[in-house]
Amino acid sequence: MPPAGRRRLLTLSTDLGAEYSAQVKAVLLRSVDPAQIVELTSGLPAHGIAESAFVLRAIAAGFPAGTVHLAVVDPGVGGRRRPIAIQCRDGSAVVGPDNGLLYPLAEALGIGRTVRLDPAPGGGRARVGTTFDARDLFAPAAARLARGAPLRSLGEEVAPTEYRIPTARRAPSGADGQVVHVDRFGNAISNVPSEWAPNDRRPVTVSFGRDRRVLPRATSYESIGRGRWGVLGSSFGTLEVAVAEGRASDRGRIAVGAPIRFRWPRRSPVVSKR
Repeated sequence: MPPAGRRRLLTLSTDLGAEYSAQVKAVLLRSVDPAQIVELTSGLPAHGIAESAFVLRAIAAGFPAGTVHLAVVDPGVGGRRRPIAIQCRDGSAVVGPDNGLLYPLAEALGIGRTVRLDPAPGGGRARVGTTFDARDLFAPAAARLARGAPLRSLGEEVAPTEYRIPTARRAPSGADGQVVHVDRFGNAISNVPSEWAPNDRRPVTVSFGRDRRVLPRATSYESIGRGRWGVLGSSFGTLEVAVAEGRASDRGRIAVGAPIRFRWPRRSPVVSKR
């Protein structure tokens, strides 16, 4: 954990879009040096907690130990879900709604203590209504942590809501999984590790919904050919289904949470020659 009083890097990831994200940054900038703040995205899937949890873990887990991660996808704002901050074993902290969004990232960094945020710790800004805790509650708490405040000063200890990204299952000559993210290009990102697929160029049979396609195993979008389908290893380390310079999610009506099945040819047995 960083020494008490040490200033810490602070990341911001939300589904708020530019206009609301700017208000959150305004709160941060009133008490945190601009050089400490890195906005990762304001374009997480709106209200998409499970998909956003997958993306958040991927984009934030590689930041330096001790970073404060402020993350908000909060369809239950103003309701029963708790506002929390999680201290992680690498010295990082994760701040946001206790709806499962934070858990995969915190687990990747090593979950430690969790506190329920006091609505106005240390006499901070009062909440304005009940619809913008990202600005009125989470941002001030994250800023305090970035300035070196101890976690215990933010509220009472609680247990966080657990959520784990679904795992794929190996099958004979293939794998069964689900689509966990559709990126802005319409690529359907699965939870099947790329390393499970044979490292060769043989076609892969992919089934999603009522659609079943035999697709080339490609190494780049260019190698697929414009407007054609293919299977690639994504930057998330999992298999994705893509249409080169097109949108696989639209053409195949593929949605987040949809089951997806990959089948690859069985390896031919090696026959020894005598």
